Amino acid sequence: MNLFDVYPRYDIAPVKGEGCYVFDPDGKRYLDLYCGHAVISIGHSHPHYIKRIKDQLDQLGFYSNSVKIPVQEQLLKKLGQVSGYDDYALFLSSTGAEANENALKVASFHTGRKKAMSFKKGFHGRTSLALEATDDSRNLASVNVTGNITKLPLNDIEALNAHLDDSYAAVIVEGIQGIAGIYESCPNFLKTLKRTCEENGVLLILDEIQAGYGRTGKFFSHQHTGIEPDIITTAKGMGNGFPIAGTLFSPKIKAWKGMLGTTFGGNHLACSAGIAVLEVLENERLMENASEMGGYLMNMLSRIPEIKEVRGKGLMVGVELEADVKEIRRDLLFNHRIFTGAASNPKTLRILPPLSIEKPELDYFISSLKQVLA
Repeated sequence: MNLFDVYPRYDIAPVKGEGCYVFDPDGKRYLDLYCGHAVISIGHSHPHYIKRIKDQLDQLGFYSNSVKIPVQEQLLKKLGQVSGYDDYALFLSSTGAEANENALKVASFHTGRKKAMSFKKGFHGRTSLALEATDDSRNLASVNVTGNITKLPLNDIEALNAHLDDSYAAVIVEGIQGIAGIYESCPNFLKTLKRTCEENGVLLILDEIQAGYGRTGKFFSHQHTGIEPDIITTAKGMGNGFPIAGTLFSPKIKAWKGMLGTTFGGNHLACSAGIAVLEVLENERLMENASEMGGYLMNMLSRIPEIKEVRGKGLMVGVELEADVKEIRRDLLFNHRIFTGAASNPKTLRILPPLSIEKPELDYFISSLKQVLA
């Protein structure tokens, strides 16, 4: 049997990880500034994370949501405490796309409406309605096209006021557009969006799949603006590599039995991974570190003349150059052993390191990038 060949791949096979580094079979060490799409939040193979999962595996690896799962209650309590959303309700799933599908579905149930609004350059997943809300026509199959999604330019208040009315169930927006190339939703735009949604009985969904879990220096990126969405979705950094995702619902949204469902979501191992991530985030002050190291990185990058623009918050950084970054990424990877990320904007590098990264690793990247650009 062969793999269904849909992924372009580098000829590198990491077999071990430690902190901010991964290692190939020959023991060569690579600095990981991409973390598999911002998934590795607390660092590779963190000992507390490993112990949490191993201890749970010694007891029980899985049972379905047809029974009580005590480790879920532990995760709920810890997530509410660390995120500041202890009065919200959590539905657990396995992927970000699932989290967004659940958010849109519940918004439709709650309002009785079927239309939703998203924004150009946004990414919300590769399944069903989440894919239609995503601004990527290449992957949109005919079966995904319902005509229920309106896409507007991000941060365009005039367009928002012209289109958003009480025919919509929900608006879904990223606090910071990740795959697009690290573009922020402006604070004034988010505040206007929240107010306009409330005026029209529309639910506001904040997609924090990539920007959430401390990456920007706040637990969720929208917390820099002070707004409270009706629904929040999260995934990538939530399990540090273990598949887990969540959809957080405000108290005004009520559940009923059978409204949503999942086989693997909220299983014992996933919740143990999720608890470990929250504990490490809190105990090692990784959100504070993300803010400090991100500020340092962006400041140093802004001094490099060949760089056109530096965007982002915390350790979610976009580096825009004058030319396509494809060969620059290859040079960094094969000559300097540094993983970086691409973006829909072909001239942008995405830098998404573990939140535990320190100055020596960042200095090595900055020095290496200067050499590549020289």
